[in-house]
Amino acid sequence: MSRRRVSRDQLPLGFIKNADADLERMIEARVAARAEADALRWRFRLVIIESVMIASLVLTAGAVLGQPTALVLRSAAIVGAGCFLTGLVLIGLTGAAGRLLARLRRTR
Repeated sequence: MSRRRVSRDQLPLGFIKNADADLERMIEARVAARAEADALRWRFRLVIIESVMIASLVLTAGAVLGQPTALVLRSAAIVGAGCFLTGLVLIGLTGAAGRLLARLRRTR
């Protein structure tokens, strides 16, 4: 294969002396940002799954125990919503703690 010549109109890449180190640093930054976004998505998915599971557990227990249907549905909805909101608060606190620790590491 022959190499194509670079056009004069094309902007040169900004890699100067340590091209490998600069490229590696850029790749690591992109991978870290993507991993952080994926971790947030997975946490949110887990909170949703746990909320549905706990609400269905309350629903099943109420039905098995022969409780009134309206009471069971209301209880399952309250427990599911409470679990979901608590999970969102925990996700937020985890993110805030991570940013605080990152800021503390930078100042040292």
